[in-house]
Amino acid sequence: MGKLTGWLPRDPRTCQTAALSLFLLYGVTRLRLPLSAGDVTLTITSALATQFFFSRAYRLAHFDPRSALITALSLCLLLRSATPVGMMLGAAIAVASKFVVRVGGRHLFNPSNLALVLMIAVGWGWVTPGQWGNIGITAVVLAGAGAWVVTRAARLDLSLAFLGFWALILIGRGWILGDPLEIALHSLKSGSLVLFAFFMLSDPKTTPRGRLPRVAFALAIALGGYLVTFWLFEPHGFLWSLVFCTPLAPLFDRIPGLGPDPLPGLRPTKENRNEETLSCAHPHRHLAWQRLGLLRLLRRQGGHSPLQQQLSRGPRTAQ
Repeated sequence: MGKLTGWLPRDPRTCQTAALSLFLLYGVTRLRLPLSAGDVTLTITSALATQFFFSRAYRLAHFDPRSALITALSLCLLLRSATPVGMMLGAAIAVASKFVVRVGGRHLFNPSNLALVLMIAVGWGWVTPGQWGNIGITAVVLAGAGAWVVTRAARLDLSLAFLGFWALILIGRGWILGDPLEIALHSLKSGSLVLFAFFMLSDPKTTPRGRLPRVAFALAIALGGYLVTFWLFEPHGFLWSLVFCTPLAPLFDRIPGLGPDPLPGLRPTKENRNEETLSCAHPHRHLAWQRLGLLRLLRRQGGHSPLQQQLSRGPRTAQ
C-alpha cells in the first residue's frame, strides 16, 4: 500500500485542491451552476489577497496560498450571492477568521463553514442544496474523491461516522412518521451533503484529535443538524450544527479515556507549520522547538554537559 500511495502528495491540501477544482469544473460545465468565470476569479482573488495581508501582518515566514485557495473553491461550490461583492466578502471573512479567531494555536472554526453561516444569517448569501442534484452517481463520485482526500488527512472515520449517524436519523424519523424508505435514501444522495461530510467536516485543525472523540463529535453534529433542520426548519441544519459544535471539539479530547492519538494530518511539517502555528508571530515557541532538538542531539551523544543542563533548565527568570 505504501508503494501504491507513495506518489501522492504528503500535504492533503494538494489533493483537496485538485478534487475541488475538478468538482467546480464539472458543476459549471455539466450541471450549469449559476456561477460565472468572473465570480470564481473574484472569489479566489479575494481569498488570496486576504491571506497575503494577514501573512504580512503576522510576519509569517512566507506566503502560502493553498489553504486560502481551498477555502475559495469551497465557497464557489456552495455559496451563492446576488452580486460578486457578496462572494468576495464571504471569501475575505473565511480567510480572516483563521488568523483572528484562534484557540490553542489553531483556528477555532472551519473557515468556509463560518463564512457560509454568517452570510446566510445576514441575508447576503445562500446555499442551494439541490444545485448538485440527488443523482446517485454524482454522490458516489463525490464520496469516492472525498474519501481519497480525507484519508490523506486521517479523517475518514469522522466523515463516515457522520454520514452513518445522519442516515440512521433520517431512516428512524421516516420509520416513526410512516414514510417510505425511498424518502430518506433520496436525501442521502444529495451532493451538498457529501461535499460537507468529506470536504468541510474533515478539517484536521477544527476537529478532535482522537478517534473516539471524533465519533462522538460526529454524533453531536448529526443530532444538532436534526434539531436545526426538523425543529427550527432551517434547511442548512448541518452547517449551523458544525458552527455550534466546533468550539466544543477540544472538550472531546479531554474526556478521560478518549485522549488524542497521533495522526498524519496533525504532524507538524514544513508545509503546515508556517501558517497554522503562526510560529513567526510567537518567537518563544520557535526557540522552544530549537531547544528541544538540541537536547535530543546531546542525549544521543551521552553525558550531561553544562550546556545540556542549562538547556534542560530553560532561560533563567528574574528573581
